[in-house]
Amino acid sequence: MNNLIKTSFTLVMACLFFVPHAFAKEPETERGKVLGSVMPEHPSWFKESFLEIADDAAEAGEANKHAILFMEMNGCPYCSKMIEENFKAEPYKAFIQENFDVIALNVKGEREVAFNDETTAMEKEIADLLKVKYTPAVIFLNKENKQVARVNGYRNAEEFKLVLDYVKEQAYEKQGLSAYLDSKKRTDSYTFRSHPDLEDMTDLSSITKKPLAVLFEDKSCVACDALHDGYLKDPEVRKSLEKMAFVRLDGLSDSKIIDPEGVETTSKAFAEKLGVTYRPSIVLFDQGKEIVRIESKLYRFHFSGVLEYVADGHYKEYPNSPFDYINAKTEEVLQSGKDVNIAE
Repeated sequence: MNNLIKTSFTLVMACLFFVPHAFAKEPETERGKVLGSVMPEHPSWFKESFLEIADDAAEAGEANKHAILFMEMNGCPYCSKMIEENFKAEPYKAFIQENFDVIALNVKGEREVAFNDETTAMEKEIADLLKVKYTPAVIFLNKENKQVARVNGYRNAEEFKLVLDYVKEQAYEKQGLSAYLDSKKRTDSYTFRSHPDLEDMTDLSSITKKPLAVLFEDKSCVACDALHDGYLKDPEVRKSLEKMAFVRLDGLSDSKIIDPEGVETTSKAFAEKLGVTYRPSIVLFDQGKEIVRIESKLYRFHFSGVLEYVADGHYKEYPNSPFDYINAKTEEVLQSGKDVNIAE
């Protein structure tokens, strides 16, 4: 009997020891981190606006200036880089101060903005109204509060200065920004590169069963070699390009093409029609309609994400912006415990 009691006691203690371990929860995966996020810091001379934009534009006009809406987002590395290089540093900081009033708006912000007599809304709603898909978006306004030029995404100081000149000279009264920038190109510095995914075609309207990616380059393109040596060799980028028709057009060429809508035109005229102001640019279409474009510096994670947005049809689920998809993708990666570097 004593042996039976002793055996039972031993079994009970063994169960008490092992049961907690049997039902113990798996340790939670530590959430990953977003790396490379930077908070933009404005120079002190940015305008302290009452956010009555029509009044800001009129006041700028009275001072023989133009108003700039600097559309930014918290954590945006491109916004911070552009502020540091263009608005805080010489040689062009003084030029901007002399000729422009700069008003910063947050594309996710909730401050009330009176854009004009008919439209008063929160910052984020104004961003939607202005169809801001990339930050920074730099929007130039004349004294009548009309948009006269726009830059979507980061530009370095030299590239941005050309846009500033275009607005200051009021060249917008005579020609579009794309044509103006093309007229300022002086040297041939780039030889067109081959790529295994590039297709040779002139009838872009014939692409109906898959998306179309149109790469605009020209012989004065400074950043095209870096694109070919970098992102266009990336396996994730290649995976997306293989799902699309990938076509290159010379943005300065008069060679004849048929655009995605079936209109006979030239490569140069098509670039001007689209308002392509940056080389290299990639304009992404599906079913003959432009979905989104890459027309500024993007880091690898964002560049690949924008291509996926169209190649995999994510734009149908996230129609407002490729960054809605990219943010969802980021969240999924972070939950898996991996870090996401948005600035490499």
